Amino acid sequence: MDLRKIIDRKDQAAQYMVDEITHICKDLPKRSPGSEGEKQACEYMAKVLREDCGCDRADVEPFKENPGSFYGWLYFTLTFLLLAIACYFFFPLLSVIFIVIGLFICVMQFGIYKKLVDRCFPEKTGHNVTAVKKCTGEVKRRIFFNGHPDAAWEWPVNYRLGGVGFEGHAVLGFAGAFYYLILSIITIAQNGLVFGGFDPATTLGKCALGGLVFVPFIIGLYWMWNKKRVVDGANDNLSGCYMGIAILKELQDAGIEFENTEIGVILSGSEEAGLRGAKAWCEQHQGEFDDVPTFIFSYDTIHDPKYLMTNYRDLNGTVKADKDVSDLFMEAAKELGIPCKKGWVPPLGGATDSAAFAQAGFRATGVTGLNHKLENYYHTRRDTYDNMNLEGLAGCFAVSVKALEMFDNGAKQ
Repeated sequence: MDLRKIIDRKDQAAQYMVDEITHICKDLPKRSPGSEGEKQACEYMAKVLREDCGCDRADVEPFKENPGSFYGWLYFTLTFLLLAIACYFFFPLLSVIFIVIGLFICVMQFGIYKKLVDRCFPEKTGHNVTAVKKCTGEVKRRIFFNGHPDAAWEWPVNYRLGGVGFEGHAVLGFAGAFYYLILSIITIAQNGLVFGGFDPATTLGKCALGGLVFVPFIIGLYWMWNKKRVVDGANDNLSGCYMGIAILKELQDAGIEFENTEIGVILSGSEEAGLRGAKAWCEQHQGEFDDVPTFIFSYDTIHDPKYLMTNYRDLNGTVKADKDVSDLFMEAAKELGIPCKKGWVPPLGGATDSAAFAQAGFRATGVTGLNHKLENYYHTRRDTYDNMNLEGLAGCFAVSVKALEMFDNGAKQ
């Protein structure tokens, strides 16, 4: 299949994305994970996929989740850290225990996105969309384009101080935990497991008092997120949702059908709550698409063209993306002469839905279009429909269509 005429319409496709995203941001409710707004956005995009994109199915699928846990774990971890600092002055062993518990919760909930404390938070219903456009003949391969329809709760420090301030605040807060952990271990090694004994005149005592400078940063992390303000999420991540929708829309308008390649869109809700929608989708659809080679391109925050990137590792660098899927996107970009970097989602960088698909055994990669050093629009009220980048959307669209063309012609299977 030759899709050059679709690729050449990249600018029109980008404008279509912005127009649709503007409608959702302006006319539908806010889309926090598990909210009515997320549900309505899924229902609207499912309707577009059925009526405007020629999909044979576009199912809105509910799932249960506890979205407050993704940032709510902070309340547990930070409280344990503050207790640990207080305990150091009369029983260092208890300080070590509290710090280890606090950091364990952090690693489980944020480091690897496990559901350790989810049940401590209210249950809600999130929503996914699975849309498929059948081919005219025997299905020999399948490709899904993925994005998440929910939007983030605002990060106030990133809004006020930018990424350097936000990351610096978080690093200083958790540096305090490691500072007192090391101090407690040294104190136990020198003095044994004893109560009391704190002496402000000793070197250890002076270090302990000096370490109190970390306390305001730890306390400040209780307000790392503002659960009362949900951002518009135009870039993060309606841009990812509409990448696949725009491809199907252009194919439908051009009357192009594939003989052996099935094309679909997955809208996985509540990514901002810890990939909960993608994880639920993988559980609900496990084994359903194993009949033929199936690739998933997962898009997140497609904005600045100079940061277009294929992420070969995800989830704080702990999950490996499928090499063939990743390479296909890179080769498509090279064919078109569109710059695309080979990168990863680094430690403390969070994750994209690609990680959930990869963990479940699906062949997936993540495509991003943002600086991993946080921009001031990321998770803030500046992520609006009038702060989108047409060039970035058009470039990613063109590469994605080229990857589809190459996949249909037998590449990387």
